[in-house]
Formats: sequence, C-alpha cells, structure tokens
Amino acid sequence: MIPLPPRPSEPTAAEASAWADVLVRRRLLHAAVLAPTGQWLVQDRPHGPVRVLMGPAEVLALAATIQHRTRTTRPEIR
Repeated sequence: MIPLPPRPSEPTAAEASAWADVLVRRRLLHAAVLAPTGQWLVQDRPHGPVRVLMGPAEVLALAATIQHRTRTTRPEIR
C-alpha cells in the first residue's frame, strides 16, 4: 500500500460533520453529535457507551478506522 502524503491543513469541523453524517446514515455509528465545546460525542450502538472525541481530527481518525475495518472484513466481491 502506498502511504498517503500528509494533509496540507488540519481537518475542519465541517469535514468532521460530513464524515459523522455519513457514518450515521450508513449505520456504522448510532450517533455522532458535536458539542458546543468542539468535542464530539459518539455512540456505536443504541445502548452502548458514549465516547468523547476531542475534535475533528479524532472524528476523521475514527472514520478511517471504520473504513479500514469494513474493507478488510467483508468478502471480496467481483
């Protein structure tokens, strides 16, 4: 796998919000809410624990982790 070049800037709240929306719509997360402090409250399952993510970079890291897990655990379709 070819490593990606570093990002030219830090992730924005809008970018994190877009990823959070996709993850919730695709039912990969139960909920993702931006708090007034800039932190994100994330829940995997309806009655699961709520995790606190410290900002947009952590939301994007979570999205990348979920994407990687999804791509490596599903069977190859051709």
